[in-house]
Amino acid sequence: MSIATDIASLQIMAEVYKKKNLQDILEKTVNSLVEQVPYIDWSGIYFYENGKEVSLLAASDSEDDLAWESNGELKFPIKNSKDENIGIMIVRTREVIAFDVTDVSTLETIASAIGELSLAN
Repeated sequence: MSIATDIASLQIMAEVYKKKNLQDILEKTVNSLVEQVPYIDWSGIYFYENGKEVSLLAASDSEDDLAWESNGELKFPIKNSKDENIGIMIVRTREVIAFDVTDVSTLETIASAIGELSLAN
C-alpha cells in the first residue's frame, strides 16, 4: 500500500522544493496525504510555541481529528536544523493494520523537509 504514500510524497516535496509559503505547504501536505493515500483518514501538523504549547497549523479536517475512532496513528517529529523538536506531524487511519515500513520512511522524509523549510520561512 505504500505506492499511494510515495505519490503523495512526490506532490508534497515538489511544493517544498518550490520554496512556497510554509502555510501553503502544510495545507498541501495534510490534504495530499488524505486525498492520495486511501488508508490515511486524517492528518495534522502541530508546531510548538514557547517550547511546550502545541498549535494546530494545518489539518485535513479541522472539525474532527478522529482521535477517538482511529485504529492506527503515526507521529513524526518535525525538527529544525539544530535537531530541536519544533513540531509534530500526525496521521491517523480507521483501518486496523494499514501502515508499513515504507510509509514510515516516506512520512519521516516529509516531516524532515517541513522542518528544514520552517527555518527558511
